[in-house]
Formats: sequence, C-alpha cells, structure tokens
Amino acid sequence: MRLAGKSAIVFGAGQTPGETIGNGRAIALLFAREGADVLCVDRLIDRAEETAALIEAEGGRAAAFAANIIKADECAAAVEAAKARFGAIDIAVNNVGIGGGGDGPVHRMTEDAFDRILAVNLKGAWQVTKAVLPTLREQESGAIVNISSLASVAGGNQAAYEISKAAVNRLTTSTAQANAGKGVRCNAIAMGLLDTPMAVAGIASASGQEQQAVREARNARVPLRGQMGTAWDTAYAALFLASDEARFITGTVLFVDGGMSSRVG
Repeated sequence: MRLAGKSAIVFGAGQTPGETIGNGRAIALLFAREGADVLCVDRLIDRAEETAALIEAEGGRAAAFAANIIKADECAAAVEAAKARFGAIDIAVNNVGIGGGGDGPVHRMTEDAFDRILAVNLKGAWQVTKAVLPTLREQESGAIVNISSLASVAGGNQAAYEISKAAVNRLTTSTAQANAGKGVRCNAIAMGLLDTPMAVAGIASASGQEQQAVREARNARVPLRGQMGTAWDTAYAALFLASDEARFITGTVLFVDGGMSSRVG
C-alpha cells in the first residue's frame, strides 16, 4: 500500500449532500485504503463523522474532528488531535474552499464576497499550513497538498475565487521553497470541471436548472472525451503527491483538468 505506516489530516473531509462524492471524502477514503490513518476534519462534525465511519467500515483507521479553518486555534487543535490519536502527522491536505454569492467579474464583485472567499480559500489554507509546519519541520519530513483550481489561471467571471486560488498556487510554491531544506514537500492540484455535489448541485440550486442540464453543459466544455472529472481524479492525484513516489517533487501545481488548461493562452 502506498501510504502504509503514514498518518494524514484532511481538512474539508466532510461531504456536501448530493448524488456524487466530493473531493475531501474521496481523498480521505483513498488515503485510508492505501494504508494511512486519517483524521477527517470538517467545520460540520456530523459530515466528518460520516467520512470516518465509511473508512472504519472498510477496515481503516480514522477519527473525526470539528474545526473551522478561518480560526487559527482550531487549526492548531486539529493538528494536536491528529498527533494525539495517531502519534504523528505525515500528510496534510488543504481541501476547504468556497465561492458563491457576491462573486463575479471585478467590476461587479462585492467587497463582502472578496473578504469572505479569501478568508477561507487563502487565509484558511495558510493557517492550516502554518499549524502543521512545526511538526513536519521538526521531523524533517512530510507532504502538504493544497487543492487549487483551473480558475487560478483562467476565467474572469468569479474574480474573488480566481484570485484566491491563484494565491494558493503561490502559497504552495513559497511554502515549498521555504521548507525544502527541512525535507517538507508542498504541492497543489489545480482541478478542472468536476462532477461533485458542491459543483453540480450547487450550480443547479443557484441557477434553477436541473442537475442533468448542468452536467451536460459542463461536460461539453471538457476537451478529453467531453466528460467532467470526478472527485476520484482529485484523490488519485493527491495520493501520488502525498506518497513517496513524489519524493522529488515539490513546489508543483499539477493540473488535473481534462485538457482545459491547454486552451489557456
């Protein structure tokens, strides 16, 4: 197993209700299947507990913890909980992200949306990184995986979200540069269009469309087979970057987008 003997903390491991699986839950499940002990962290404890229960039902080791990543003390508490439960932390995944109301092109985006989205997507990712780094630096090993987005390099209609994810890319490279000497790796995954509850159900609810109509419109935009990815595509990319197979990779933003980024520029 690719993560045997390792422990991981997955922030955003809960599940938005919907017909498909989300990134955080897929990552947590796959990590456990590959041998890792997993602390499932979510703002909503019941969602984290559901993910942990699924892992345990498959014979894995998991625990749930409630934390809001916009609060530094809760990020630190999650790290301590993982160390207390599993004895160490080898992998940290930053999967929490939001978009939504008030976002839009720069000339229409609201100040509230800008502040709210960057507080979660950028400051939250930094606070998770800052909370876990002392442990990883002290043991001189470990991997951080940030979930970014194709929107970090393309778009124009969700400026706050796009800016936040572009900043996450730079947070990733800066973290990698500053901690390479301590053996700590940091990489990001820039996801394209996915069939996840947050994406499909969220758009359908906001727009009043049927979910199938949303799926068809999104599929049509993807060059590779005209089909969106799934959360499992995110999970397998995270597994690679978290594993020793990627021991010589740090500071990289891996685009997992069905070829959409090849159209940029």
